[in-house]
Amino acid sequence: MQSPQLDHSLGWEDGSILAVDQRVLPHEHCLLRLSTVDQLLEAIGTLAIRGAPAIGLAAALGVALSAHRNSAGGIVDDAAVRADAARLSAVRPTAVNLAWGVRRAAARLDDGPGAVLAEALAMLDEDAAANAATAQRGADFVESLIPHGPLRLLTHCNTGRLATAAVGTALGAIVALHGRGRVSEVLVGETRPLLQGARLTAWELGEADVPYRLCVDSAAAAAMARGMVDCVLVGADRIAANGDVANKIGTYGLAVSAAHHGIPFVVVAPRSTWDEELADGSQIVIEERDATEVTSLAGIGVAPARAAVHNPAFDVTPAELVTAVVSEHRIFRPRSSQADLTSPVAP
Repeated sequence: MQSPQLDHSLGWEDGSILAVDQRVLPHEHCLLRLSTVDQLLEAIGTLAIRGAPAIGLAAALGVALSAHRNSAGGIVDDAAVRADAARLSAVRPTAVNLAWGVRRAAARLDDGPGAVLAEALAMLDEDAAANAATAQRGADFVESLIPHGPLRLLTHCNTGRLATAAVGTALGAIVALHGRGRVSEVLVGETRPLLQGARLTAWELGEADVPYRLCVDSAAAAAMARGMVDCVLVGADRIAANGDVANKIGTYGLAVSAAHHGIPFVVVAPRSTWDEELADGSQIVIEERDATEVTSLAGIGVAPARAAVHNPAFDVTPAELVTAVVSEHRIFRPRSSQADLTSPVAP
C-alpha cells in the first residue's frame, strides 16, 4: 500500500507494526503492516527491514506485538512472549541491536502489554535523538580532521534514516556536513549483492539534495588511489570492546585501502551497537546468506546453475584500521593514546 507519513522509519498503528519496505525502494515507497511475529521475522530476514538500529527497534516492537497478542485481561503469557523474543533475537546473528532491543522491551513484561509497547516507542524517540547527536558529532569530527576545503566522501551500504529510527548514522553525518556547505561529492558503493548503496543510499542522498555518484564496489580502492576521496564514513552492526567493527561485507577492504592511502576511516554508530561483552571481533558471528542473492540479480540468473557461493553478509574491520568510532556518548580512537575524547561512559 502507499505509504503515509511516519515520524520514524518504523511505527505502531492499531495493534500492528508499520515499516517502510526497503526491498522495493527506490521504485516504490510503501509501508508494510505486520500483525504477527512471523510476519516481522520474515520482514527482517528478507531485509524489508534492515540496518542494525532499525532491526533492534523492530524487534522491540515485535516483543510488544507478541505481548498484545498473548495477553488476556492485561495478564501476559510470559512463556509465549519469551519464545517469540528468542526467535526475534536469533533471526540475524551479527547485529547486536536485535538482542538489545528484545532485552529492553522484554524487561517490561511484568508491567503488562501497554508498558512493553511504551518502552518500544520510547526507544524509537531515543534512537532518533541519539542519531541526531551522533550525526552532528560525526560531522564535527570530520571537520576537525579536514578543516578546510570541499569534502569528497565515500560511504558503503546504507546508514541513513531507513537503517535507523530517523536521521541516520554515517549518512546522517554526511547530510549534516552537506548542511554546513562542506560536501563536494559522495561516492556511494553499490553494495553487492543486494545493492543497498545503489537502491537506498543513493535515494536518500537524492532526497536530501546531496551531490553523489554511484560506483561499483571494486572501484573504491582505485578512487582512493586517484585522490578522489578525503574521508570514508561507514556504519556498524556490532563493535567489540577493543574497537573491532563488524559491518556490511566490503567494509574491511575499504579500511585496508584507506589505511594504505592515508585516508581517515570513520565509523559512526549509536551506543546500542557496542558489545562490551566481546573482547574483540574474532568472537563476532558472521551471517551467511542465501546463495541466490549472488547467483541472481533482480530474479534473473547471472551464474551457472551449480555454482557454489560464499555469501557472508558482513566482515570485521580490525580496530587498528579505524581512525575513530563516533557515537552519541564518545569518540573512540583506537590508534590514539587518547582513545576516548569525552568522558569514558560505558556503552
